[in-house]
Amino acid sequence: MKRGVDLVLAVILLLLLAPLMLVLALVVRLSDGGPVLFRQVRIGQHGAPITVLKFRTMMVGAEDALVAVRHLDETGDGPLFKVRDDPRVTRAGRFLRRTSLDELPQLVNVVAGSMSMVGPRPALVREVMTYTELERQRLAVRPGITGLWQVSGRSSLGWDDGVGLDLHYVEHRSLRLDLWILLRTVPAVLLARGAY
Repeated sequence: MKRGVDLVLAVILLLLLAPLMLVLALVVRLSDGGPVLFRQVRIGQHGAPITVLKFRTMMVGAEDALVAVRHLDETGDGPLFKVRDDPRVTRAGRFLRRTSLDELPQLVNVVAGSMSMVGPRPALVREVMTYTELERQRLAVRPGITGLWQVSGRSSLGWDDGVGLDLHYVEHRSLRLDLWILLRTVPAVLLARGAY
């Protein structure tokens, strides 16, 4: 049933948001001439690698420049790397990240079946390599575009708090909880809480 809801919602949203997505694609392309989409291998359900799509928010070659900005990390704990004013982010990218519009191409991931509308965010390979046995339980479900961590504070939460929320979702997942998270996603995105 969850898969059916995912498919219906993702297809409807793709149809409704297609004009906006075309405009955003043009903005990204015109910002620096680089590719519109950023494709990144992440870890999905049961540890399977998946390719996650996003509108590109960083300069071309940003992944190669990670070492040069590693010292700017603001998380302080866990495997996450977050920088509020990451110098690799383009001007258009700052807007896309603040509004979460960079995530819209992941609706294609949902239709393809590698992601769900709701679930823990798909983890980077380097993050999963450091996971404890408890943290690996995040991988028991299909990753989502939004999740309990995202509607509860996103980047403003520490690693342990965020993982705790993800594990709570894994243990208590239901269509009712998914609907509650989807409804809370709207104000979380509009208010840009913890988004950078």
